[in-house]
Amino acid sequence: MTAAAAPYRRAPKPATDRGAGLRPLEVGITQALAQVLALAGALLLVAAAAAWAARQPVFTLQGIEIEGDLARSSLAQVRTAAVPRLEGNFFTLDLDAAQSAFESVPWVRTAQVRRVWPNRLHVRIEEHRPAALWGGADGERLVNTHGEVFEANAAAVDEVLPTLAGPDGSSARMLALYRALVDALAPLGPAVDTLTLTSRGSWTVTLDNGVTLELGRGDDAEVLERTHRFIATVPELVARFGRPLAHADLRHRDGYALKLTGLGTGPEAGFPTPRPTAARTPAAPSR
Repeated sequence: MTAAAAPYRRAPKPATDRGAGLRPLEVGITQALAQVLALAGALLLVAAAAAWAARQPVFTLQGIEIEGDLARSSLAQVRTAAVPRLEGNFFTLDLDAAQSAFESVPWVRTAQVRRVWPNRLHVRIEEHRPAALWGGADGERLVNTHGEVFEANAAAVDEVLPTLAGPDGSSARMLALYRALVDALAPLGPAVDTLTLTSRGSWTVTLDNGVTLELGRGDDAEVLERTHRFIATVPELVARFGRPLAHADLRHRDGYALKLTGLGTGPEAGFPTPRPTAARTPAAPSR
């Protein structure tokens, strides 16, 4: 008797877990998400607490200390002009806006503002120090000792100031050359009243006795060289003719032309133009 053949059965495949390889990643993502949510919640709580604390009356600004050598403005004037423009408390005050508020006060050049815990401000002020009037005769613009143009009432200045008149943006250069010319022209006696720079770069000095000096064009070194050459010889010429100087033109290449009060200039007046070599009629001005 033949035994019955066992029925054919397919061998079962080994059991596999298709998600087994992803479980560590899923767990990591879940943990990271939980941490992020917890951190976000904590930050929200901190922000809410900070916002609540910032609104407490204890942080309302209670005082402003102003420091600086004020010569043109009083503390009362600074406070009256700037304090009403301050907005916020110790935490919410915009320091840049506060600085602008103080620097908008006439005569204030710079203001450094810092917080003082828990409800005060400290402000250090530097005033403009006037060195010259700027431009025309409106009396509203001046040049400070840094060569910066600012607006203020010149009537508040007790000292006599020279006038600088030139293109916009030239005030610092003009102040530097003015200071050099004051020393260079000191032997003449009268002080420099006005220094003018044209748009074409030509310099003119007017002394406080009305004498004008045409210095011509060029960089500062060239202008000063012509001025020193002029000062080295002109006192002797003025003394020779015994008449005050009225006008001088230094724009000639190798010399200068003079006009004395009550006396003409040039060969027809017997008044030669000084030159390093033999005297002759000066060349045409180089403008």
